[in-house]
Amino acid sequence: MKPKFSILTPRILLALCVILACAPLLLLNGCGQDHGSSAGSKEETLYTCGMDKQVIQNKPGLCPICGMELRPIRKQRSANAPERKVKYYKSTMMPGEVSPTARKDSVGMEMVPVYEEPAAGSESSTITIDPVTVQNMGIRTGVVARGPLRRTLRTFGVIDYDETALAEVSTKFRGWIEKLYVDATGQQIHRGEPLFEIYSPELYLAQTEYLLTLSSLTNQQGPAAALRQTAAMTKLRYWDISEDQIAGLEHTREPRKTLRVNSPRDGIVVEKMVLEGQMVEAGAKLYRLADLATVWVQAQIYEQDLPFVQLGQEAVVTLASQPEPKFRGRVTYLYPMVDDKTRTARVRMEFHNPGYFLKPGMYATVEMTAELAPSVLLVPDMAVLRSGEKNMVFVAQEGGRFDPRPVVIGARAEGNLYHVLSGLREGEKVVTSGQFLLDSESQLREAIQKMRQPGAPEISTPAPMSEPASVVSATNRPPTAPEKIVYICPMPDHVALEYDHPGKCPLCGMALVPVTEETLSKIQPGGRVEYYTCPMPEHSDVHQDKPGKCPRCGMTLIPVMTQPQPKPATAPGTNHPPAAMEGVPSKLYTCPMSAHADVVADQPGLCPKCDMRLVETSKVSHGKIAEHHWTEQHPAH
Repeated sequence: MKPKFSILTPRILLALCVILACAPLLLLNGCGQDHGSSAGSKEETLYTCGMDKQVIQNKPGLCPICGMELRPIRKQRSANAPERKVKYYKSTMMPGEVSPTARKDSVGMEMVPVYEEPAAGSESSTITIDPVTVQNMGIRTGVVARGPLRRTLRTFGVIDYDETALAEVSTKFRGWIEKLYVDATGQQIHRGEPLFEIYSPELYLAQTEYLLTLSSLTNQQGPAAALRQTAAMTKLRYWDISEDQIAGLEHTREPRKTLRVNSPRDGIVVEKMVLEGQMVEAGAKLYRLADLATVWVQAQIYEQDLPFVQLGQEAVVTLASQPEPKFRGRVTYLYPMVDDKTRTARVRMEFHNPGYFLKPGMYATVEMTAELAPSVLLVPDMAVLRSGEKNMVFVAQEGGRFDPRPVVIGARAEGNLYHVLSGLREGEKVVTSGQFLLDSESQLREAIQKMRQPGAPEISTPAPMSEPASVVSATNRPPTAPEKIVYICPMPDHVALEYDHPGKCPLCGMALVPVTEETLSKIQPGGRVEYYTCPMPEHSDVHQDKPGKCPRCGMTLIPVMTQPQPKPATAPGTNHPPAAMEGVPSKLYTCPMSAHADVVADQPGLCPKCDMRLVETSKVSHGKIAEHHWTEQHPAH
């Protein structure tokens, strides 16, 4: 009996022949696909440092700056993507030593490249984060949309008299008050009602003269008699004697002992400055009347809100003692000055006052709504990062990419929105929460760059045939022993702490960076650590001898440095201080944030940039920088 596999042998051979015949076609097809894929894109493996992102190499190794192991990154770049342009190569150990080409520096360390700054919005400036990290960072986004540039202003106001409805009552002759008809402040009076009666010898004599001219006019005819009669009547009129009173005098032909003075208008007696039987001089103020049917409201508006206030605009007033009803009025005047202390402008509004609910002197809440434009581009306020020099937002792209983009913003609208003048398009998503974490990488890189090169000038890419003078001198000089290397924290507030080994800063956890002692002397503020305290101003009484956490809020304690007392400078050939040192206060105050070292004052207060409480310059590492700013801002005369 033959084995069964001998029957299947021809079939197996036939299948092998078919496979061998099709293999070249399959291989050719696969090669074509690979070539097509490689023609469209190029995939390369680079290595970078997790701390110093500017260190990029094409092979594994250690970071020449912090000593950390480089980690691989796979970057697939499109064929038409621009290459990062190298400006020059610099030494990480010898500040100021640069080279136009890649090589080792004078102490045998590989020089690192310095690239040109990428343009905002380019691929190299875009930050890419995986979705899990995005969720852990709590990043939230908002949409750039169109809407009305509308703003509702809320401020306080003070109710005041209508100045056009005020009147004062006085006499034009000397006399004695015989009787008072209105003898209480706050009494309401109408036009033509009597106020008081006054006796005046001058007035009695004027009445007698007028009656004599009337008698002479009856007995004598001629222009002289008529002229005397007219002069006597005009004198009475100038003393505010009414036509009815003059007519009564002509009718009775007897001078009156007293004259009744009537109210010139409707209103309320707001001031009474006369008593019955009192002798008053000519021109003395006796009553002050005010018509409260219309009142004014004086409100204070911040200068940045003035574009939203216009003449004729409707205003709504609410009283604290009476929430309802709401009173509606109009803006009647914008005062042409701004208070230099409060930075506010005064706005006057006019309101009708039925029932006299609006009483002069009361406080009121004022609301005004204005719309500058019906449709503008609006961005959430929380999305804008303000650095003082420019405004930046992070635009969220697909695939966890975030594009930092400078923007120009205008007026603020209601709903915590800002008018976008340029930099964004409708429908784009912007980061509204967590953008400070996205911005921290670029801020940290800038801080480390400035610290490592305290005096290095900005240089451009040198020509291929020439080298900078520093490169030539570094190449030709004889080899010397390497300088001592110490490790410091890249945070400016922790730079005074020195370590003789690499690692992480015990205060903030950042990787320590190596510097030479010469470089350290340029960036270190000097002095010693006095104690460690909490960065929160409310917990400034927390003092510890060692670094750690604040027992109240858990924040990392920061060191407080004692500045060495410098020897007082003297003018050459004298024992007196130079003019530049005169007038400098014994104590100066600056912001605890080193980025705000230009904020310096001779009195305690708050920082105008971040609202933190100012501290003495001797308590912070950047105190000398702040004192230098003071001398520049207050030169000696």
